[in-house]
Amino acid sequence: MSDRLIPAAPWLAGLFFGFIFLLILRRPLARLWRLFIRSAGGLAALALLSKSGGLLGGICLGVNWLNALVLGLLGLPGFGLLLMLRWVLQTP
Repeated sequence: MSDRLIPAAPWLAGLFFGFIFLLILRRPLARLWRLFIRSAGGLAALALLSKSGGLLGGICLGVNWLNALVLGLLGLPGFGLLLMLRWVLQTP
């Protein structure tokens, strides 16, 4: 009986430590997942804004992951921040 458990011991130990690892990092992984989802939503909003920006008075921002991350972290105030940053850095 113990001869069958010896080859399975590394797999069982790996499963055990993987479970402990996920148990310890449950909250940080959940926060990271929520940030990813919100940033993906921000990226979609930027893509929609780039298509309809001309109708809204020329509002356009770049569709990239940095802008999406700012929108994911800050939400609507982040959108205002990006617009103000674009306005300040705009060359005449």
